[in-house]
Amino acid sequence: PPAAAAAVSASKAGVAMPAAAKLMADNNIAAGSVAGTGKDGRVTKGDVLSAVAGGAKPAPAAIPTGAPTKALPQVAAPSSSLHLGERPEQRVPMTRLRARVAERLLQSQSTNAILTTFNEVNMAPVMELRKKFQDSFTKEHGTKLGFMSFFVKAAVHALKKYPVLNASVDGNDIVYHGYFDIGIAVGSPRGLVVPILRNADQMSFADIEKKIAEFGKKAQEGKLGIEEMTGGTFSISNGGTFGSMMSTPIINPPQSAILGVHATKDRAVVENGQIVVRPMNYLAMSYDHRIIDGREAVLGLVAMKDALEDPSRLLFDI
Repeated sequence: PPAAAAAVSASKAGVAMPAAAKLMADNNIAAGSVAGTGKDGRVTKGDVLSAVAGGAKPAPAAIPTGAPTKALPQVAAPSSSLHLGERPEQRVPMTRLRARVAERLLQSQSTNAILTTFNEVNMAPVMELRKKFQDSFTKEHGTKLGFMSFFVKAAVHALKKYPVLNASVDGNDIVYHGYFDIGIAVGSPRGLVVPILRNADQMSFADIEKKIAEFGKKAQEGKLGIEEMTGGTFSISNGGTFGSMMSTPIINPPQSAILGVHATKDRAVVENGQIVVRPMNYLAMSYDHRIIDGREAVLGLVAMKDALEDPSRLLFDI
């Protein structure tokens, strides 16, 4: 009969499943202090874990509609955490550099209106140039022709076309810089550092490659001077060296934009109605929307893409 079924259901309300009962006993939780979400109101292990983690107050005992139940004995209040015993952990103070980086990144997030725009670039033309001239370049300049010099050149090319990407905010003023000091994010044993390529627009491919190699060596040895890491009008972060496919880089204040480049991978793309495989790289540029509109940001990134897909533009500045 319906009445009997209701009585049976009510008698099961608040009853703990075996695993839940054991967990309640281990943590001194009263039998009726956890509301059950299982079938017929049964208390599950998940209910107990949720109550323990949230420090929940004892739930009112279910009131049956049928036969009365016995009064529950008074038990101590539930424990605020699971008894898991001693677990290994280590507390290490931040280095001064790490603390400073953390402070600046938080400052960037809280003071800039950060937005990120993305694009993809076919790196085949750059790779073909590197392959063609690598030996003669290395012999002539004593350093390898890498990818970063192309990214730096492409960035400067775009910054000239869209100067606001090379600007910064000072109070209610926009400061347009007439020089191009490009920060290059470099990893070091102490953390991330961003040394500056001064007047990057006046540097040759060889100059850029040599300076970046010098920065990398100094960073590993902890010998970068403060004067080498201050200032900067735009930054480039290359997560591709670690295998990153995509990221949203954080602006390095007081700059207003940063380019993130990633790992170049063979991907299927459509060209002239045909599916072909090309070495593609995803570009991401984060910018301060307070002074940079979406139009300038998107067109600036497209200018970088165009320069990389047709490096001859870098020779003629078009």
